[in-house]
Amino acid sequence: MTTWIDAWSRTDGDTRARALFAERFGAEPAGAWSAPGRVNLIGEHTDYNGGLCLPFALPHRTYVAVTPVDSDRIRLISAQEEGVREVDLAAVAPGTVEGWPSYVAGVAWALRQAGHPVRGFDIAVDSCVPYGSGLSSSAALECAVAVALEDLFGLGLAGTDEGRTTLTGICVRAENEIAGANTGGMDQAVSLRGQAGHALELDCLDDSVRQVPFDLTGHDLALLVIDTKAEHSHAGGEYAARRAECERAAELLGVGTLREIGLDGLGDALADLARLTGPEGDGSAVAEVLVRRVRHVVTEIGRVQEFVELLDDGRVDEVGAAMDASHLSLRDDYQVSCRELDLAVDAARSAGALGARMTGGGFGGSAIALVRADEVERVAEAVAAAFDDAGVRAPAFLVATPEGPAA
Repeated sequence: MTTWIDAWSRTDGDTRARALFAERFGAEPAGAWSAPGRVNLIGEHTDYNGGLCLPFALPHRTYVAVTPVDSDRIRLISAQEEGVREVDLAAVAPGTVEGWPSYVAGVAWALRQAGHPVRGFDIAVDSCVPYGSGLSSSAALECAVAVALEDLFGLGLAGTDEGRTTLTGICVRAENEIAGANTGGMDQAVSLRGQAGHALELDCLDDSVRQVPFDLTGHDLALLVIDTKAEHSHAGGEYAARRAECERAAELLGVGTLREIGLDGLGDALADLARLTGPEGDGSAVAEVLVRRVRHVVTEIGRVQEFVELLDDGRVDEVGAAMDASHLSLRDDYQVSCRELDLAVDAARSAGALGARMTGGGFGGSAIALVRADEVERVAEAVAAAFDDAGVRAPAFLVATPEGPAA
């Protein structure tokens, strides 16, 4: 038996958040806002390397009901967490807020740091973005808070793409400095700037975007998302270690970002890294790791370009090979996969998926599989059976379609 994760309608989500606020705070909120989670088609761990990625916004969203108050106090409640949390906005700084409130308080703090007149507020949170699934529940929360505060305090940012780009940077700063997760900006960019029916080709060097039409239904295809239930955390040391390794490789190669190497220069770059000598006189182990990281990033950027070209040509059913190659690179060179992700990918392919890969930062989370529309149930059942046979926790599934941004 398969478990499916349904998205709420916007009306239902707004109603849930407003009702939670009224029940717990004893008053109606000033308003309700929401932002989507995301799935990344291809381009993993390229964002903080100045690369390209291709995410889209999910129908699954995080909803917030908010009322401003005449103080620096933030009171927070969530349908997914127990109790009421309180934060003094004036005292927020790196290392001062723990857990999920750090994503909320971090956005308010970053807006203040940028000179915007934000004060305290009461907030109620409810979400149908599965937590710990690698579908960016944290960015959905940040972006929902960002558009809520932008609206409540009249900041005038959400009405233009330029303003939403500014809000993206605000949310990234909140996640990096207050939540302590040293991620790139892909998740926040698509949550704030994605469009229904499109994938977002994001150039992380200059934050420019291109809306790429992505119509699976018209090609009798579907994107199956497999939540492996193996939770991950971007605040963990492994993610930060990968970023540090990439920064070290770029420094040794004398480039600002690994994007600058390009496929044509990859061979020379890897040869240079292979000659690395460490501080103890034997850097062979370090060199091997850096070679793997650089090879993944540069080839992954190339796969994004290939994927987009295929979409532009209407050859959607041919993108599977790039997805497969991406997963192998993430598994072997970037070393961010895990047993459950590999099991999901292998089982989906064996059941007839045109392509499959892990999505998100890795170390758990979700995988995606491109399947024929009439085979969604059969592929999901095959994956669930493989998990059962392996004696691991049962996965959950959703079918992903590109939806609109935070509002």
